[in-house]
Amino acid sequence: MSAPPPQYGQQQQGPPGYPAQRPRPPLQHQQSAPNFSAARPFNSQTPPPGPAGAFRPQRSIPAGGPGGPQGYGAPGMGPAPMQISQSAGQLNGVPANAPAPFKQASSQDSFRPLGAAAGQPLGQSAPRPQLQSQDSFRQGQPQMGPAPGQQFAQQPRPGLQQQTSFTQPGQPMAPRPSTPLSNFAARPAPNGMPAPLLSSQSQPILGTLGNPRGGSFSGPSGQPVGGQFPPQPVAGQQTPAMGPAATGPAALANDMANMHVGAAPAARRAGGRRMYAKSPETSTSDLYGAAQAQQGGQPYGQPGPGAQTYGQQQASGMGQQGMPHGPGQPAPGFGGVPANTPFPIPGPGAIQGFQQQPAFHPGMQVNQPGMQPGFPQGGPAGVQPGFVPPQPGYQPGMQPGYQAGGAPHGAPAGFSQPQPGFQPGMGAGGAGPAAPGPARSRIDPNQVPSPITAQEADQVLYEESAFSTMSKSVPPLASTKFRAIDDVNCNPRFIRLTTYNIPCTEELTNTTSIPLGMIVQPLAELAPDEEPIELVDCGEKGPVRCNRCKAYVNPNFMWTDGGRKFVCNLCSMENETPPEYFMNLDMSGRRMDLMRRPELRRGTVDFAAPKDYQQREPKPASFVIAIDVTWSSIQSGLLKQVVDGIRELLYSGGKTIAPGTKIGIMTFDKSVHFYNLSAGLDQPQMMVVCDVMDMFVPLNAGFLVDPIESRAVIENLLDTLPTIFQENRTHEPALGAAVQAGHAALKGTGGKLSVFQTMLPTFGPGQLKNREDAKLFGTEKERTLYEPQEYFWPKLGQDCAADGISVDMFLFPTSYMDIATVGSVSALSGGELFVYPNFEVGRDGLRVARDLQNSLTRTFGFDALLRVRVSNGLKVSDHFGNFYMKNVTDVEMGGIDASKAIGVAIKHDGKLDEKRESSFQAALLYTTATGERRIRVHNISVSNTSLLGNVFRYADMDTTICYLCKAAVAQTVNSTLKAVRERLAEKCVKVLAAYRKHAASSSSPGQLILPESYKLFALYTLCVLKLKAFRGGPDQPTDIRVSSMRMLKALGVPESVPFLYPRMMQLHDLVPPYGEIDERGFVKLPPSIRVSKERLNPAGAYVLENGQQMIIWLGRGIPGTFLRDVFGVDTLEQIDSKMKSLPVLETPASLRTRNILARLQSERQRYLYLQVVRHQMDQFGDIEFHNLLIEDQNLENLGYVDYLINVHRQIQMELSSS
Repeated sequence: MSAPPPQYGQQQQGPPGYPAQRPRPPLQHQQSAPNFSAARPFNSQTPPPGPAGAFRPQRSIPAGGPGGPQGYGAPGMGPAPMQISQSAGQLNGVPANAPAPFKQASSQDSFRPLGAAAGQPLGQSAPRPQLQSQDSFRQGQPQMGPAPGQQFAQQPRPGLQQQTSFTQPGQPMAPRPSTPLSNFAARPAPNGMPAPLLSSQSQPILGTLGNPRGGSFSGPSGQPVGGQFPPQPVAGQQTPAMGPAATGPAALANDMANMHVGAAPAARRAGGRRMYAKSPETSTSDLYGAAQAQQGGQPYGQPGPGAQTYGQQQASGMGQQGMPHGPGQPAPGFGGVPANTPFPIPGPGAIQGFQQQPAFHPGMQVNQPGMQPGFPQGGPAGVQPGFVPPQPGYQPGMQPGYQAGGAPHGAPAGFSQPQPGFQPGMGAGGAGPAAPGPARSRIDPNQVPSPITAQEADQVLYEESAFSTMSKSVPPLASTKFRAIDDVNCNPRFIRLTTYNIPCTEELTNTTSIPLGMIVQPLAELAPDEEPIELVDCGEKGPVRCNRCKAYVNPNFMWTDGGRKFVCNLCSMENETPPEYFMNLDMSGRRMDLMRRPELRRGTVDFAAPKDYQQREPKPASFVIAIDVTWSSIQSGLLKQVVDGIRELLYSGGKTIAPGTKIGIMTFDKSVHFYNLSAGLDQPQMMVVCDVMDMFVPLNAGFLVDPIESRAVIENLLDTLPTIFQENRTHEPALGAAVQAGHAALKGTGGKLSVFQTMLPTFGPGQLKNREDAKLFGTEKERTLYEPQEYFWPKLGQDCAADGISVDMFLFPTSYMDIATVGSVSALSGGELFVYPNFEVGRDGLRVARDLQNSLTRTFGFDALLRVRVSNGLKVSDHFGNFYMKNVTDVEMGGIDASKAIGVAIKHDGKLDEKRESSFQAALLYTTATGERRIRVHNISVSNTSLLGNVFRYADMDTTICYLCKAAVAQTVNSTLKAVRERLAEKCVKVLAAYRKHAASSSSPGQLILPESYKLFALYTLCVLKLKAFRGGPDQPTDIRVSSMRMLKALGVPESVPFLYPRMMQLHDLVPPYGEIDERGFVKLPPSIRVSKERLNPAGAYVLENGQQMIIWLGRGIPGTFLRDVFGVDTLEQIDSKMKSLPVLETPASLRTRNILARLQSERQRYLYLQVVRHQMDQFGDIEFHNLLIEDQNLENLGYVDYLINVHRQIQMELSSS
């Protein structure tokens, strides 16, 4: 009996370290004015000055770091959260069409209009107390601006004081020292909008000041929504409740009717860093107070002449929970609104750039004749116009069309039972037609968080300026095209953390539920305009290292004793400086040779490895290509396609392998065939090994040759191979023997083995049986299908990794191939898996050639070893990816290329000092394709924090979701897919519930509040649940599921984001400049649109890509002019759906379309094979296309909006249970 296969890609610890204490300059506050762009703050957690000799370059830090005054409200509370409130067009109880922002006062008077005291009738003003500026929250009476026509008195402004006021999760914050507001006068806002007012929590209602990532939401017209911003919840603040929270689906739908988020302020970039725009009319104190603006002689918060108002009465209950209220009752979503609070309703155009959209209410038809969109109409007496009156027999919190029930069988946590009123198929198992009765309340999909809006806003920030790694702020989104300046910290292309403020304690990490980890992509490719990585040669002794933790010298080493000693930033040990590396220090504690040593200035460097780091003499890489020549390979045309691809790779004149690289070719069926390709031969010589159970290489020389020197012999072989085996009738390939032969041939040099295989290996060493069993799906034994069934294959993968050989598997299955077993060779050796189900030359031929070319020509290192080191108080607990580990610290890979990434789990090993920083170092020892042994070292240091809000504020959701995908794949060998899906959905709920509980506890229970950094977390969790890797059921073959898992384990953050949420663009009606080349030499892409069938025009054409494939979808009503200009045909029926590329036509539409496709291809690592889908004509392609529309209800999962409702319900249940 074979021994069980070893576990790989799991667990490992790194030696602890301790960061060095370094001084920082004092805060330099930048003044800011609300505007319509986005800005991300710098980290302003400033430790006290460190020991003598410590040095940190000067940097400009705007006010608004953790706990700063840049509009965040309370310190450490993070960016302004999103709040989804009741009824269309409302935001946290404020109508979206209101011309002026409302000011939220203290907890005792939440929505009292300006100028009216509690209990006073409208029109009477209470005395205005002096405005105080506090970062946390105001106590007592609401703080209001001066009376109309008055201004604040001129007062000198004292210096800003930084003080922490929130130390433990769940504890209220103490008031901070206030700063009097000085020299503030009302002024008009941009675009002719009313001047913004600030809430009592220092949060500007217009704009998001200090957003770590920036961005804004769009209205229905796609333009930014201005003038509305949700007041930021602050821990410890109390909001009067109107009775028990409604928890039914209808209440959730009403509470989440529409979302509007104000646009962020304009930013000024200097030196690659974002700095807030300074306005001569705004002082730092402006961020703490509110100005009294005028509108038609009326202060904002009070209705103007002729404005319609709705009187509100404070009530202890809402009648039926979750039901709309009529006149005289509190409006939905306004928990605790004081009596007689007016709501001015503006006329058309009151808010610039925002087009109002009809609100959707139960029982209301859209665009009914005589109804004014977005405004309530007449209804039954005592019922809010536009709503269905309460129905008898319904329990509180329920609406007609909803039915309480548990989760369906097999549905992951966070999902709800499909309800009557939902479309058929909703939820696992689907649901029947909608029950008769009034329509349910519908949420406008335009108002839920949009990844398109977030990505476009972030791209604007880096369109013209660079990202400085020294800023230590959250890096650009993974989808953003940016230029990074390597300064102290490494480029985020190499290392991305799940949060850039490390929790000081494990308790705080558990409270947030955000996983603590990183994604390391050691050989990631740089942008063309970024500086290349410098090579440092430190001589025979190699680079300077710490004697205790073995960390490599980096910019965060602190030099002391005149340069004779240095303190390690990881373990805090003081080391003697080697004599050959000694250099005096200047007056500021810097080494005199700082500018001449890249390793002391750059976050990433390559060190030339001395001989002590070499197990054998490094040589240029060698490549071996093994081709299946059985009957199935010949008949499918695979052999001919592969030899054509090799010829194109070597001799087409395009992108080719590195100079000095050697290549060998072998074929196999039931025996293995070697070819002597020596340059002196007239024709190649074949040698056959028939005893595959005792494999060896029969050639000492001539097998691995220089492709340039032996070109004539190689081309001769490529021409004759299809002819030699055209009559081969063998059906049993000896795949195991072929891999053994490739390993033996490359053992002395290292390199890459590329294997082409068409069927399950049933002959020779490592022969396998068909073990596919649909009865195991959904059972505890299902996980055995994802583990190797024979130890031979994992052992062979380990041997390849140990000898510096990576194995790429090109698999062409027509039936079950047991990729879980066969693919373990590539998984353990650091190779890649390419799968082409039901291979067809016309459809997949070009893709195979491009994948082979990309595999052998991209940035590549072999014989690689990776170790991640962290500072004191932290430890490395696990690794996720495709690799092999002999011990608990070293990740071994036969090879690693630019697209490979590894997940690293980090845990606390003690309590961190908030005044210090946490440091991380990833060192990769590898051999280049040209035979140079190098050590690539990446360094990054970030701040520690004891504030829960800062953990969220500086969290990176893109990295988190990539990390969770890798961790979930690792769990499939120990858990069922159902359990894995449940844990993923539960993680989403716990993260959002943690923010809701500890950072927004004062808000109404009926509101869904999302942290700015995680506003799309629910959407991306839904995307993960819809992946082939985690979908259950017998309709998904095991081989396809396993190949998807292996790919997820290798993907980096930039590749995982489009794979989860594809990019879709419109191709019809393209007008300049879209599809044309701009002044920078790039093709201008049309705007991306959300992936939902509701966005598709039946007469349109769209392209969708996810980093793996590209689909052009053609609607049935597509005009004939488009077909003639782009495809050269008159009707859809004439289009060849198997075309590999668009025809080259001399028309503007054809040129623009082909330019767009070429630009999309240039941005991806893999070749995007083209698939043309004609709606309602290409059945399987149409299904595949619609399955990629993630926001729709498909694949036995809910749509985005419905899933968001279920997440809200789960959050409420989580909070109520805790």
